[in-house]
Amino acid sequence: MAQNVPAIDWTDDALRLRRFVFDFWFEQRRPPMLRDCFEGLGLERRAIQQAYKLLDLGLNLTVDQRTQNLHLLKAPPFSAYPTQVAMYDDRGFHSYIGCPHEALGASNSPQVRGQSLRFEMFCACCLEPMWVVLRDYEILDRSHSEPLIHVTQTPWDWNSVDMIGMCDATNIVIDAEHGARYERMQSARAVVMTLEQAREYIRFVAENRLWDYHWPSLSMDPENIFSRLQEFGVDTSPWRP
Repeated sequence: MAQNVPAIDWTDDALRLRRFVFDFWFEQRRPPMLRDCFEGLGLERRAIQQAYKLLDLGLNLTVDQRTQNLHLLKAPPFSAYPTQVAMYDDRGFHSYIGCPHEALGASNSPQVRGQSLRFEMFCACCLEPMWVVLRDYEILDRSHSEPLIHVTQTPWDWNSVDMIGMCDATNIVIDAEHGARYERMQSARAVVMTLEQAREYIRFVAENRLWDYHWPSLSMDPENIFSRLQEFGVDTSPWRP
């Protein structure tokens, strides 16, 4: 998945598959297999594969293109494998979520509007349990008074292969002291932001993803990311030379 990919014209298969993936995951609490896509959409294997590749290039999901069955790894906000964030609804565990940013965005998905969702996390530094309760993109409660989202990878390196590294480097810490300790553990400088700053930073995604059937493709533009973070008062100097 390269940076600065030009805007993509979605095919009808890609649009249908994207909608199916999210609806299926919210309903079934797991990612669909190729067989599920075939049964739900009537698309043959090759058509599913090509649509997946297009959606991957447009930063809508991540598939393992080393595999013949194109295993679906991520469909943000969801992750197919355990991460540092787990989403719970009134039925219990629902899914793993890509990162704390995605937890905020997940709460505004049309499939869960009106529901209170609990996102269980842990401090990257000491692994102490943390949690946030969200509903309709509003923060209702939190386990710690001043948690920070803590990002130890510069946007210049985001998505150089896929979303996995970017999400893995986006964690939550109890406070600034714990964040500084985690930086020493990783030998990496970090940019930090409050939950409120992060919510505004990703609002454009949360209010469009899954709401707009024709939601356009995304492209990784590091300088634009710097500008947006600074617009919301985030200090990006640790990422600058």
